[in-house]
Amino acid sequence: MIYRLYTWTLSLAEHPRALWALAIVAFIESSFFPIPPDIMLIPMILAARSQAFRIALVAVVASVAGGLFGYAIGAFAFESIGQPILASLGKENSMAAFNDKFNAYGTWAVLIAGVTPFPFKVITIMSGWTGMALVPFVLSALVARALRFFAVALLLYYFGPPIRRFIERHLGLVFTAFVLILGAGFFAVRYL
Repeated sequence: MIYRLYTWTLSLAEHPRALWALAIVAFIESSFFPIPPDIMLIPMILAARSQAFRIALVAVVASVAGGLFGYAIGAFAFESIGQPILASLGKENSMAAFNDKFNAYGTWAVLIAGVTPFPFKVITIMSGWTGMALVPFVLSALVARALRFFAVALLLYYFGPPIRRFIERHLGLVFTAFVLILGAGFFAVRYL
C-alpha cells in the first residue's frame, strides 16, 4: 500500500496543477499522510529550476499549515485521531515517556523532526497533545521546514539532475548528522 501511495504521489509532480498537489501533500504529510512532499518537490524543481524557490516556498507554507492541523489533532482529538495515527507509525509505546520530556525540549524536537527523516506528523501531533506553546511551535516548524525544503531547492537549482541521487539517498543523513553535531556542540559548551 505504501508503494502505491508513493507512486501516486510521485505521479502528482507531473499533473497540470502540480503546485496545488504539492501544497496538499505537504499539508497532509505534516499531520497524517505517510509520504513526504520531497517525493514531488524534487522532480518539480528539476522540471522548472527557475521556479525552485517558489516551489519550496509553497512546500514550506503548506507544511507549516499542515503542522498546525497536526497540532490541533493532538490538542483536540488525540484519543480519537492522534493516538491511532501514532500507533500506525509504531510510536504508541513511547508516547507517555515522550510527553514527560517533550515540553522541556519541544522547540528542539520540532526543529529536529522538521529537517530529519523523522516523521514530522509525530511531532506536530505530540506538540498539540503536550500543550506546547503555539508561537514557539510555529516558529520552529517554519525554520525547520524552510531549512529542509530550501536546501533541496538550492541544491537542485545550482547543481540540477546530477545532485538528485545525493539528495534522495543522503540528504536526510546529512541533516541528521548536522543535528547531532549541533547537539554535541551545545552539550560541550554547556557541560565541558
